[in-house]
Amino acid sequence: DVVPDSPLDAGKLVLSPTRTYAPFVKRLLESNRADIHGMVHCSGGAQTKILHFIDDLHVIKDNLFPVPPLFKLIQAESGTGWKEMYQVFNMGHRLEVYVKPDKAEAVLALAAELGLDARIVGRVETSVKKMVTISSPFGTFKYD
Repeated sequence: DVVPDSPLDAGKLVLSPTRTYAPFVKRLLESNRADIHGMVHCSGGAQTKILHFIDDLHVIKDNLFPVPPLFKLIQAESGTGWKEMYQVFNMGHRLEVYVKPDKAEAVLALAAELGLDARIVGRVETSVKKMVTISSPFGTFKYD
């Protein structure tokens, strides 16, 4: 089946290989280990996986990458709500590195050097409980 906004059909999208982040993580740990407060690979828990690793923090993700065509197709065909989609699928956002704001540019520079798309996707604030807020074109969703 043809997938809008993709040169690949649905079968090839589902079967296409996933990028490995091992070279990036290796170099990041070698050069910036002391600055890293956390790393999360967003498989098995997706955009809410960070909830397993925090207390009394609010993770606000308000600058995520655009949702890839595969996930738009899954949502459209399944009728799954967008809030659940962000809980189940990585939505094209696969690896998170938690650093203080003044250290983010070094992480972004390393990603660029290795040909990885990277951006600051949000921020972490203190909170009375652990929670994640995702702001997307499909709505703003809160998880705790």
